Amino acid sequence: MPDMRFHSRKWVKPEDLNANGTLFGGSLLKWVDEEAAIYAILQLGNERCVTKYMSEIEFVSSAWQGDLIELGLVPTAFGRTSLTLRARVRNMVTRETIIDIERIVMVGLDGAGRPQPHGCDHVTFDRDRVPQRHAPIPRPPIVDLPTGPVDDLD
Repeated sequence: MPDMRFHSRKWVKPEDLNANGTLFGGSLLKWVDEEAAIYAILQLGNERCVTKYMSEIEFVSSAWQGDLIELGLVPTAFGRTSLTLRARVRNMVTRETIIDIERIVMVGLDGAGRPQPHGCDHVTFDRDRVPQRHAPIPRPPIVDLPTGPVDDLD
């Protein structure tokens, strides 16, 4: 894959395994999603980037406990509010591809959670797009649950 940059590596640990003793797909997809979000945040200069779309995923190989895997991303398109990426994950031990994801679309949001135009049209590795926090990201309020026996809850 031309221009693919492998941005992070993960060590497959016991908590990352499925019932077969191999890498759990959910752990792998979490890592890919997190890496895509970090990449989009740095490219779009917006700390509120979310995953809009991920294309079909086919697991073609796996990894065992102790294996090292690499996650690579390459941008393929800038939209008005989005960045589209292509991803590849490979096992560094076996040198096999685990998954290729043709399209991951990340969207930058404004403070109200709506898509926000970013004005970017090219990839940069400068630090000028690192987002500056202007206010805390709003969090939902913590709701106190009633205490007491379970049958008191109606």
